[in-house]
Amino acid sequence: MCRWLSYIGDPVYLDSLVFEPKHSLVAQSLHAEEAKTPTNGDGFGIGWYGDRHTPGLYREILPAWNDANLQSLAHNIESGLFFAHVRASTGTGTSRSNCHPFAYDKYLFMHNGQIGDYKLVRRELEALIDDKYYCSRQGTTDSELIFYLMLSFGLELDAHRAIRKAIETVEAAMRRHDIKAAFRFTACLSDGESLCAVRYASDDKPPSLYYRKRGNQVIVVSEPLDAESASWIALDRNQSLHVSRDLTISKDMMLEACA
Repeated sequence: MCRWLSYIGDPVYLDSLVFEPKHSLVAQSLHAEEAKTPTNGDGFGIGWYGDRHTPGLYREILPAWNDANLQSLAHNIESGLFFAHVRASTGTGTSRSNCHPFAYDKYLFMHNGQIGDYKLVRRELEALIDDKYYCSRQGTTDSELIFYLMLSFGLELDAHRAIRKAIETVEAAMRRHDIKAAFRFTACLSDGESLCAVRYASDDKPPSLYYRKRGNQVIVVSEPLDAESASWIALDRNQSLHVSRDLTISKDMMLEACA
């Protein structure tokens, strides 16, 4: 499983979270503590918002700990809203187009989890992507497929409804194919103004997800970046977290009905 972090708040340099903490995201790429696989070396990516409408994006297939370009970029890019992700493949190829985050127009999306027996439902689910978005899909992962399903289901009008419909659609397809393996979906989405994180699983083992608000910043992470565990709050299973630009936090159990 992958590890990721998202940040919203006063602008900071990316390396202050991606590299500097004792259990930084790069450290997690080598020694994750709350993942099925401790090593996440199948590529990485960063996405950040600046002065333009669309986010910047840098993705590479090298392990995060072995890319000097990432270290240089993270040391020099300052942003008030950014994503970072280290990948452990669940079956699809190691390629730049399969690395997270994924971007479309103003949106960034990243994911940790998998559609159980994805190969059995991939063709059916891909057919549900609206023609408007289909040609923008570059990779082969179930994560990017879910992102484009969300866009097809009206993400620009109602993000929570689109996320919920995507989850329901995936699970309905899995039932039709009698898939017993779990669907796990711990993900983060941003439109450049706010971020929405979700911790969901069709069984009782959703991937870990935490958040922390301190001063004028909110950080959402797969696992804590430091030993100050009391300051990190675990998101409940099947719960969503929304953080607005003014750092107002709201949580919702709207996904419980999808279980």
